[in-house]
Amino acid sequence: MKDTAAYDLVIVGASFAGLVCARAAAIRRLRTLVLEAKRDPGARISTTGILVKEAAEEVDIPPHLTRTVHGVRLYSPSLRSVDLFAPGYYFLTSNTADLLRWLARDCQTAGVQMRCSTKLDRAVRQGEMIFLPQLGLRTRYLVGADGARSTVARLFDLGRNTKFLTGLEVEFPELPMADPDFLHCFLDSRLARGYLAWVAPAPGFFQAGLATNEDAKPDLRAFLTHTEKLFGFSKVSVKERRSGRIPCGGLVYPFAAPRVLLIGDAAGHVSPLTGGGIRLAFRYGRRAAQLIADHLTRHGPPPEAVLAREIPTMRKKLILRRVMNAPPPNWLYDMAIGTPLMNWFARKIYFHRRAGLGDRLETLEQHIKSSV
Repeated sequence: MKDTAAYDLVIVGASFAGLVCARAAAIRRLRTLVLEAKRDPGARISTTGILVKEAAEEVDIPPHLTRTVHGVRLYSPSLRSVDLFAPGYYFLTSNTADLLRWLARDCQTAGVQMRCSTKLDRAVRQGEMIFLPQLGLRTRYLVGADGARSTVARLFDLGRNTKFLTGLEVEFPELPMADPDFLHCFLDSRLARGYLAWVAPAPGFFQAGLATNEDAKPDLRAFLTHTEKLFGFSKVSVKERRSGRIPCGGLVYPFAAPRVLLIGDAAGHVSPLTGGGIRLAFRYGRRAAQLIADHLTRHGPPPEAVLAREIPTMRKKLILRRVMNAPPPNWLYDMAIGTPLMNWFARKIYFHRRAGLGDRLETLEQHIKSSV
């Protein structure tokens, strides 16, 4: 069988992790190809696309694709609320579909080749190369950035995601009653068991959604009805609907085999606590490309050996995930909202830049004393 092309790196999945990895690899002069099963990277989006400040600092994103939000308005089940801020901190909500398309164009400008509407179904080893029979091409290295149900993980018997949150979301062209200066986040053990619900201002539209753990079925209509008096959803037509599964079980093992590596959702690079994965996708997508280039061109160490030392284990977040999977009753949320201890904890969850351990413990002790 004659091969029609050979690459240094093939990346499966034009995800945040896959596209950042591809661009970094092309800059390092690796001949790079991205395979994407969808017709284009921005089709059938299943993520809200909210970037924490640390993610925004990883990639220079055109301003017209994002909207800056500085505060979080946190609601209890009875819809009492508290406003939370952190000096110098912000979130970027995004037009996720166009952001992915922009990242794809940036990759192609850097020299990445891209094939959309192409779903990987087979991959076999040929010496030090990996052969993709359906495409008639070989690659020196294969990266799976193909989401929570990774085909690359299945083909090479790597670790799989087994624990998920299920999310539902709708877009509205506008919500005149919504305060656009906040991410509106709702704690409710009945409507959003194991996670939360949200209303978020985005560039040119608003998003409203919720996610639940596997013990509950998400009921977005019930949430919209519950918060109708705050936002007036019934007065505005739905622009778009989406759903998706969010890995929440932490890192998968093994996440690599010789010349094969998982990144992004495929590798479980998602916070078990918050469900956020874009920051990790940007950081370790780029880092994977750096290590693969060093390995292929400079006899550097196997990328997985270095990443195993660098990627956080998320042990504390996994513990908190178990706590969230059995959340307190709603009456307790209603009692806690607005208390110093609750405000302190919420800020630590939403605003990622943290003080040192000693400062955190001292602050916690002070808040506990003031709450008694």
